[in-house]
Amino acid sequence: MTRRWLARTVMLVGGLWLAGIALFAFLPVPFSSVMAERQVSAWLTGDFAWVAHSDWVSRDEISPWMPLAVIAAEDQKFPAHWGFDVEAIESVLDNQNGRLRGASTLTQQTAKNLFLWDGRSWLRKGLEAGLTLGLEGVWSKRRILTVYLNIAEFGDGIFGVEAAAQRYFHKPASRLTMSEAALLAAVLPNPLRFRADAPSGYVRQRQAWIMRQMSQLGGTGFIRQHNL
Repeated sequence: MTRRWLARTVMLVGGLWLAGIALFAFLPVPFSSVMAERQVSAWLTGDFAWVAHSDWVSRDEISPWMPLAVIAAEDQKFPAHWGFDVEAIESVLDNQNGRLRGASTLTQQTAKNLFLWDGRSWLRKGLEAGLTLGLEGVWSKRRILTVYLNIAEFGDGIFGVEAAAQRYFHKPASRLTMSEAALLAAVLPNPLRFRADAPSGYVRQRQAWIMRQMSQLGGTGFIRQHNL
């Protein structure tokens, strides 16, 4: 009985994930797993006023500096790989104690943010790998970037580039400059610790590094070249 229930649960969840991959290939994403996790956590701690804020925008409504910034900061091989940066994984996998650190591509981050939960475990990494292959097989690179930028966490309760642009720069995402896009990308590793509205010296250094990488990649011509 327990095994049958477990098998049905796995099949149901797997079916929902497959449906999500198919539907979100062209439909706006209303919310992500991380948004839901943050919202439930706030309710459980008694903070009923906390609300995850996100405003979906199409790729054409996002400044080309923004996808360039996240590629420069997080995944410079994004246009060429099939979801995984094998060299990066090998360089950060600590075989001695089994810990998992970093090396996530933008596709992997999209899969995790959209469908899975925070935290580090082999189970989550395994599920993430399967979902990553699904996204790469069904979605275009442009679509992966669009979803990523719309569900990425940029601060406490701030999800998606449009909400971040309005909150921090009082303008739509379509008008973000190179410097502003780099600043938003600079906080992505830990948006609850690093702040775009009160950037630390480290965040400013990272912003400057990202801007140099953006220039070395070829500026927004890189985005046009790869149809991103």
